[in-house]
Amino acid sequence: MSAAPDLSRLSPEMAALLLRVAAETGPQVDPTTLPPAEGRSLSEEGNRRWNVGLPEMAAVGEAFVEADAAIGSARLRLKILVPPGAGSGAVVFVHGGGFAFCSPESHERCARVLALECGLPVLLPDCRLAPENPYPAGLMDVVATIRNAFAVSAPFGVAAGPLLLSGDSAGANLALAALLHEAAAGRPRMAGALLFYGTYAGDFRTESYRNFENGPGLTTAKMQRYWRWYVGDRDVSADPLACPLLASDEALAALPPLHLMAAGVDPLLSDSIALHQRLKQLGRGEALMVVPGVTHGFLQNTLDLAAAREALAKAGAEARRMAGAN
Repeated sequence: MSAAPDLSRLSPEMAALLLRVAAETGPQVDPTTLPPAEGRSLSEEGNRRWNVGLPEMAAVGEAFVEADAAIGSARLRLKILVPPGAGSGAVVFVHGGGFAFCSPESHERCARVLALECGLPVLLPDCRLAPENPYPAGLMDVVATIRNAFAVSAPFGVAAGPLLLSGDSAGANLALAALLHEAAAGRPRMAGALLFYGTYAGDFRTESYRNFENGPGLTTAKMQRYWRWYVGDRDVSADPLACPLLASDEALAALPPLHLMAAGVDPLLSDSIALHQRLKQLGRGEALMVVPGVTHGFLQNTLDLAAAREALAKAGAEARRMAGAN
């Protein structure tokens, strides 16, 4: 039997939140142990608690990005959030959820707060999910969104300008992989990317996977199941579009500016540290922001955690800088 998670490593605010949720909900089934559709429904229900009291937007709408047979993308829904006084440009935000769970709605409060902080519209693609649609389906949906972002969002008042990419967890993987894909395809370089506690390789032997094997929150076993769903039978051991940490020095050096943020109590922490070390060795100037005492996914908790609000304020300031607003 797995050991109980050690809450002593958490900040008082984070520990109190987890204890409160546990008291309110009681024992919960691990959604990754259920059939995918059932687990997805359970995850969506659990995320509703974080998406109340939504900050006001100047405009909220939906558009569709049409399928692109040339890259293998599907027709997908795009949720559009335009904050008051939005500047030109936009942020494409790719939601996390282990490549298999979650939606634009599960991450809507987080995305609205980010929109307010960066002063730019935030566009959330409803990408295909694994295991029904394994790698590279979701990645190609992100690529199609990037290429059509301004064309489909213009009717909602989104003005063409600097385009940034963002994502959390699996979404950060897809965002970084999309940057690498578009650079290799000779497409225009984006203004930058905001990457939050991403999974960048399928290596489960890292220090943080060992240290936080049993959580709290995300566990090593959950991530292993997510990866199996995402890659299926593919051998991705040398594929940087599945595992961006495998990208060449030349590919990483050519990336636009990145804002890297990680959670201090998270099996994925070592992935962000490894990516930061690669970039530092290449002479790039990115810093890695590690938020102490919080678990994976803490940016969902902007109603309850000052650390989540502060982290998104920092990301918003970086986005403004990347977009040339400051």
